[in-house]
Amino acid sequence: MTKEQQHPQYWADRKIVDNLLSGQPNDYKQAELARLKIRYRGFPGAPDIQKDLEKVLQKWDMSEEQLYEITRKIHEKGQVYKTRNSDTEDWA
Repeated sequence: MTKEQQHPQYWADRKIVDNLLSGQPNDYKQAELARLKIRYRGFPGAPDIQKDLEKVLQKWDMSEEQLYEITRKIHEKGQVYKTRNSDTEDWA
């Protein structure tokens, strides 16, 4: 049996997920959902986040593949994650 792990970004991600659950989709929120779906895919822990990410997909009435198709287009258009003070992106 695999021991459940806590992701180092859990608490920051929990806030983002809560925001996604209570909001409507826009480019930024869709990109955040896709990023977190990728981050937690296969992660042996954070079942609450993984379950809530699925709830957001259902609430927004889209499949995971539709989400990735939309976010690929979003990323082609611009720099969703570029911050004013940094050239780094948070994908890990």
